[in-house]
Amino acid sequence: MTEPSEPTGPQIYLITPPEIELSRYPAQLAGCLDSVEVGCVRMALASQDEDLIARAGDALREVCHARDVALVITDHVLMVERLGLDGVHLADGSRNVRKTRKDLGEDAIVGAFCGTTRHDAMSAAEAGADYAALGPVGASPLGDGESAALETFEWWSEMIEVPIVAEGHLDADLIRQYAPVTDFFGIGPEIWIQDDAVAALKALSQAMA
Repeated sequence: MTEPSEPTGPQIYLITPPEIELSRYPAQLAGCLDSVEVGCVRMALASQDEDLIARAGDALREVCHARDVALVITDHVLMVERLGLDGVHLADGSRNVRKTRKDLGEDAIVGAFCGTTRHDAMSAAEAGADYAALGPVGASPLGDGESAALETFEWWSEMIEVPIVAEGHLDADLIRQYAPVTDFFGIGPEIWIQDDAVAALKALSQAMA
């Protein structure tokens, strides 16, 4: 996962559904990766079943690496080396970034989800994270109702070199609004709930231009 140059604009950071059917989903993911340029895929399964996670990791790694797309996993640090993944996405902010970086080494991707707070994102960057993710960007009835403000991304784009990811309840209008000040858009539920995920992804990708 690399920081994009100015002319290319933001990249897509694709997030899997929390539950997938291994008989069907790898082909669906492949279709998405073949339709638009994707910078990274996050395997974000809700399951705690080690065997299921391992089988999913093997299947998705094959799809992603065949297309030269990095694959990271949410939280399961020990699975990274075992499954030949590219890194880990820490869902608890900055608190474990430094230790995880030490455990996985400099070549692994270590990212952190930092909610809506600039402070935690800064702490993650200072601890060695390759990116900080903020969200939700869009309005949500879940959680405390707070969203990651455009002003935070504007400040970050001017002051911090570490890439920033905007995610959560995105739509085309929000993507157009945030595109000038973010490096990646974390897109997941926005397309998987649609009948045609590829078409939905293409539409959001076009909004990034």
